[in-house]
Amino acid sequence: MEDIQMPQLRVFWFSAVLILAVTPLAQTAAANARPEQPSQVPPPARVVDLKAAGGTILRASYFAAAKPGPGVLLLHQGNRTRQSWDDLAGQLAAAGINTLTLDMRGFGESGGKYQKWPREETPVKKIWADDIDAAWKYLTSQPGVNIDAIGLGGAGLLGVDNSVLTARRHATAVKSLVLLSGETFLTGQQFLRQASQLPGLFVVADEDEDPPTEEVMEWIYGVSSCPGKRFVHYVGKKAPWKGFEDTGTTAAGSHGTDLFKTHPELPGMIADWFVTTLIKTPGHAPAEPLASASILNQIELPGGVAQVREELADARRRDPKAQLFPEVVVTLMGYNHMAVGETELGVEIMKLVVTAYPDSADAYDSLSDAYLADGDKDSARQTAEKALALLDSHAAPASSWSDTEERRKLIRDGAQDNLKQLGTAR
Repeated sequence: MEDIQMPQLRVFWFSAVLILAVTPLAQTAAANARPEQPSQVPPPARVVDLKAAGGTILRASYFAAAKPGPGVLLLHQGNRTRQSWDDLAGQLAAAGINTLTLDMRGFGESGGKYQKWPREETPVKKIWADDIDAAWKYLTSQPGVNIDAIGLGGAGLLGVDNSVLTARRHATAVKSLVLLSGETFLTGQQFLRQASQLPGLFVVADEDEDPPTEEVMEWIYGVSSCPGKRFVHYVGKKAPWKGFEDTGTTAAGSHGTDLFKTHPELPGMIADWFVTTLIKTPGHAPAEPLASASILNQIELPGGVAQVREELADARRRDPKAQLFPEVVVTLMGYNHMAVGETELGVEIMKLVVTAYPDSADAYDSLSDAYLADGDKDSARQTAEKALALLDSHAAPASSWSDTEERRKLIRDGAQDNLKQLGTAR
């Protein structure tokens, strides 16, 4: 066989992206961009009264989008009221998402008597569930609200557990969660463990004045089985324990919606999350390296590529858009094996990436590199041509993680270089 030049692996591009992907605070730095704004300006929020069981009146604010779209229900923590969501709710309405904020029973302008939130199933939890379902009924009955694309946001113990339990009661309609500085107990954990198609954004700060919130949030994040979950961790000095959330501990700007003041980029990050998981790709978020760690480890084991391929096929039978791993990380994994001469394994890994991301020109270009390194010239030629055809069609982004002109040029140059080596330059 004639000598064929080993393709330039362009590893430094992938390494840089991998570092960003697994660094939680890198998500914060990337969060300053706000979601795209529609041309219409949404109307001002309107205050509404909802009648709960027993005639109790609950006060809520409805932020209507200017055109039909999904809905979001926001539930506050045990030491705040619905007004703590105002900025975020306004951003969501401007982005096309109808949003309802609710003063829970015994809080703010809502009637009724507050009762301490229990861990176990009790009549108290039934009262809270009925109250929230009254708000749910109002939100989903509003004109223009897509009742099949609803998001839930919760802060603190009260908001997080109630959000998860509400998602459990309305599992078909709920497509996205945002959970700030709280926890959910056994029933909620069991739901998150089996809700593999429910993406969640988990946010916590080390300086949270209600420890051990940071440790609990990491635990709950780990319990969630969705590869599209995301963890945002604000690193800092651990705060001493001085009391529970609902006992008036001194606010330090690090718990629940108080984070909006100390981290002003966070509302935009949450708005962008809901735009992604309710409008752009309802019920889906890109697979994250941290969330996919077990899958990534499995790929490296003997027979792991075939096993993950079967798991992906099984997941796609339940959800045709399911993703188990991030494209860029597994692509880098394939290049790593190619770099040490394990070209056959590199081909199998790159084929797995193409199976998961069949619209990615980047994936086909990388598979062409693998075939070329392994000496399969016909397959290298076909996949390089496929990469160029996908780029020329502009039917999809160049890859799942980047569609810049610079990235498109790198892919095009790589595919054309492979064709030149094969004597079929375009």
